[in-house]
This record gives sequence, structure tokens and C-alpha cells, in this order.
Amino acid sequence: MRKLVLMLMSVAALSLGGCASNDKYVQWETEAPEQFPTLTAIGYAPLKTQPAKDQSHKVLMAMQASKIAAYRELAEQVYGQQIDANSQMSDWLLNSETVSANVSGMIKGAKVIKSYPAGDMYVTELELDYAQVWELYQQANRPRKIKEVTYF
Repeated sequence: MRKLVLMLMSVAALSLGGCASNDKYVQWETEAPEQFPTLTAIGYAPLKTQPAKDQSHKVLMAMQASKIAAYRELAEQVYGQQIDANSQMSDWLLNSETVSANVSGMIKGAKVIKSYPAGDMYVTELELDYAQVWELYQQANRPRKIKEVTYF
């Protein structure tokens, strides 16, 4: 008898608790950070070693390569860089050592500030304003917080 009463009380408590959570209206609002940093990155590419015959083609290829290098630097700042290293020893002597680096990520909202030749190199300067990144993120994901909860 006692087990039956305890079981009925448990079922009643669970069913009443479940009903209470559905009788509310939640209103959400987004919240902007107080400060937005601005990141800068510079990419370099050599002009002489570009695989083209014409100088104008070498400049275009170096321009593109320096832009990609600058984007890679921005991605390193935003997402970090994964480093893998391996060392092998035998007879207490270092036989081989390898280190590799990898960066992966998507950069949205970066602007080319300057792109210019400098001696034998081509240079591209990029800027990433996190205020613009936040606005792009807002458009795509709509992060939110609870503004008000009304219970009925």
C-alpha cells in the first residue's frame, strides 16, 4: 500500500512539473559586445619567382599570392594554428625531426587596405573589423538572450 501511494505521488509530481514549464512566453533580444577589436594582417609574395613569362603576369600572380598569404595570417589570428611535431631518436642521437603547421577557418568581412609592390616583393594589407563580423553573424545566426519571461 505504501509503495502504491509513493508511486502515485511521484507520478502526480512529475505530471504537474511538466505542465508548468509549458505555460510561459519567452521574449528574446540580442546583445552586442562592448568593444570590437580590429585585426590587421600583411601578406608578402616574391615577384621574380612567379611562374610567368611576362612581367605583368608575374605582378598579377604575386598580387594574388600576397592576398592569400594575408588571409592566412588573419585566419591564424582568429582561429589559431595547429602545430604537429615529431622527433625520432636512436642511440641518444636525433635522427629526424618534422614540424608541420595547419590553419583552417573562414574569414568574412575583411577589407584590402593596401596592395603595392615593394622592391622584389608584392605586399597586401588586410583589415578585419569585428564590428562588421558581428553584424554578419547577426544576419546569419541571430544569437539571443532572454529579455522577458511571462508565466500564465
